[in-house]
Formats: sequence, structure tokens, C-alpha cells
Amino acid sequence: MSKLTFKLASIGKKVITALAGLFLLLFLAMHMSINLLLTRADGGDAFRAAVHFLTSNPLIKVMEIVLFSAFIVHMLIGVFLTIQNWLARPVGYKVAQKSSTHFMSKYMFHTGVITFIFLLFHLWHFYAIKIGLAHLPAEMTNVHDFYPRVVTLFSTPLYSLFYLVSFVFLAFHLSHALQSGFQTLGLNHNRYTPAVKVFSNIYAAIIFLGFSWIPVYYLFLR
Repeated sequence: MSKLTFKLASIGKKVITALAGLFLLLFLAMHMSINLLLTRADGGDAFRAAVHFLTSNPLIKVMEIVLFSAFIVHMLIGVFLTIQNWLARPVGYKVAQKSSTHFMSKYMFHTGVITFIFLLFHLWHFYAIKIGLAHLPAEMTNVHDFYPRVVTLFSTPLYSLFYLVSFVFLAFHLSHALQSGFQTLGLNHNRYTPAVKVFSNIYAAIIFLGFSWIPVYYLFLR
């Protein structure tokens, strides 16, 4: 393979990873908005109504496949590119770069791995029950009503702490991921790149605060 072909293939992988990542960012915002319904003092009625609407919509079945596909693509290509970079630069820099972008980029793989571990943990407690891979917990009467499951888990300090810490790492990952995605797609410019960085940090903070509000609510305010 020529150097040009190799470079184009590498760029193509980065673009695909960026597009998949941006799709996942949009999903996170939607998922957060639905989960925030859990904090309404209505016994879970609003949350159940939203979940019923989504699960009864055929389009959501397709989007679920797209979502898992996007995540797998984002993860696998991300791991491949990270290993490729390690092999291409086996010896670390003698002088560490001090920009905030470099700091975030340096730990993207690590925060991604932690986020992946959390996702597996999270899926086992919810999605695995839905598809019958895990047994139905005592607090649930059927696989379509996860509100009792949420109440049980988030009322447990250890689970809520793990959830909060995981979203700290996810926020760090998102902060750089959005900036990197725009840059990979060629949407960076001196005029608005600073605005993209600010937006990325704000988005990551909103995602962290939104999801974190749920365990805080069940531990201290419910």
C-alpha cells in the first residue's frame, strides 16, 4: 500500500469515527431528556409514557440498530487508530506539549475505555433484562416497565456513586470528542474554532449535570 493510499484510508477511518461519534452525541442528548422525566414527582408516569412511545415506534427499532452500529464502529476504529498511533510513535515526546487540547486528546482512549466499561455495566442492568439475557428483578413486574428498577438502583449509594464517577470521565471524553469531530470533518477555522471549543465544554457539562441529577435526586431529594 502506498503512503498516499495509507493516508487516505486513515483519514477515511477518522471521518467515519467522527460521524459515528457525532451521532452518539445527539443520542445522548435525547436519552438524557427522557431520563430526566424520572425526576418528576408523578410515580414514573411521564417516563413510562415516553418509553412506551419509543418502544412502540417501528422507526425506533431501526434507530436502535443504527445506534449500536454507530457505537461499535466508533469504538473499533477508535481502538484501531489509537494502536496505529502507538506503533507509529513508540517513543514518547521528550518535551510534553502543554495545550489543553493535547491533554484531552492524550487521554481520549482511557476515558473511552472507562465509558465502555460503564456502558456494559449499564446495559446489563437494563437492556439485558429487556432482551431476556438477564433475569427479571424482583421489583419489576414486566420487562417494559423499568421505573421500579431505576428507583432501586439509584437509591443505592454505591451504584449512584459509580454512575456519577463514570459520567465525569464521559464528560472529559465528550469535551474533546466534539472538538475533534468538527476538526476531522474539516469544520475548523480560526474564526469559530474557539466557539466550537466553548460549545464542546458546555455540551459536556450539560450532559454530565443532566445525567448526574438523576442519582442526586433519588439519593437526597426524593
